[in-house]
Amino acid sequence: MNKIRYGMVGGAEGAFIGAVHRAAAALDGQFELVCGAFSQDPAKGRRTAAALGLDPARAYDDLGALLAGEKGRMDALVIVTPNHLHALAAIAALKAGFHVISDKPAAMDRAEADSIAVAVKESGKLYALTYTYAGYPLVEEARRRVARGEFGAIRRIDVMYPQGWLSAPIEQDGQKQAAWRTDPARAGISCCLADIGVHAFQLAEHISGQRVTEISADVSTHVPGRRLDDDSSVLLRFANGARGTLTASQICAGEENGLSIRIYGEKGGLVWTQTEPDSLILKWPDRPMETLRMGGPGLSPEALARCRVPAGHPGGYIEAFANHYRAVAGTLAAGRVTSPLGDPLWFPGIAEGVRSLAFVETALANSRGAEKWSSL
Repeated sequence: MNKIRYGMVGGAEGAFIGAVHRAAAALDGQFELVCGAFSQDPAKGRRTAAALGLDPARAYDDLGALLAGEKGRMDALVIVTPNHLHALAAIAALKAGFHVISDKPAAMDRAEADSIAVAVKESGKLYALTYTYAGYPLVEEARRRVARGEFGAIRRIDVMYPQGWLSAPIEQDGQKQAAWRTDPARAGISCCLADIGVHAFQLAEHISGQRVTEISADVSTHVPGRRLDDDSSVLLRFANGARGTLTASQICAGEENGLSIRIYGEKGGLVWTQTEPDSLILKWPDRPMETLRMGGPGLSPEALARCRVPAGHPGGYIEAFANHYRAVAGTLAAGRVTSPLGDPLWFPGIAEGVRSLAFVETALANSRGAEKWSSL
């Protein structure tokens, strides 16, 4: 298979997520970075291109020049900018005939995400959204076991994502990542919910196979002077009658990236934690607790296919990210632009992007309003 030639918008020197995408894309040797518009500062963008070994002629000062200059030479655009440029870049790339791989959230708000969905349909091109945690092998194992009915009818789904890095007003001291995430002009309608709450929401629906139908939310801003939310607690009602909670917070002092999920059915339950991603705990009322291990016995073929190292060797964040890139490459190699859930080449797309931003908007509106429950 020929390598997928990709360009990147955003992700200049010092940017965290751009380097993560480049590492993930490189892991299987199926992608090749050929160009970029890495920064709004042209000098910084050229330095980044040089550090990455790119042809100086393919280091562009802006997205428009990149899209015009790379017709016939690039296959896909990877978007790793702050949120306010996600929809603009995605729609422009799709209309120019390129596939798109975007960091989350898909856009600033639901309306922008809907516009991307229209562009995806009209272009016939692939659009992937990197909801990283869906790429972990034991997340896939959990989803498969729920879908097989091993736990019976699902009754309760609880997901938490606590962080502590925004406990202090570091955006006021010029911390770059905090500055744009707390700026409505660049982050959009939300900081905490749009940054990490969407991960928790996507994971809850993805593993459980159930859609949230109603929510009751308490969204807060604790740090004085901060313009967007930094803490949230949401009650969830699911289509099958299950109940649950979603907690996303960036002011839990001392926490790192403590994403975890618990799902309970009438016959048993499961626990998965991002900080210990190689273990999936199964709980039963009538027999001892089980712990499944990444690469170990008892995993489904689909989960094993996402394992990249032998059991006992840790698999983590970059590998989960790379599983999305590998699925995108496999889908394109098969002559397709979509892969349905359950397909070995499945990856999150614009449907997950629209759904997650609908959740963010509904939660914010419910928290501000007087209604006890809001439909989603």
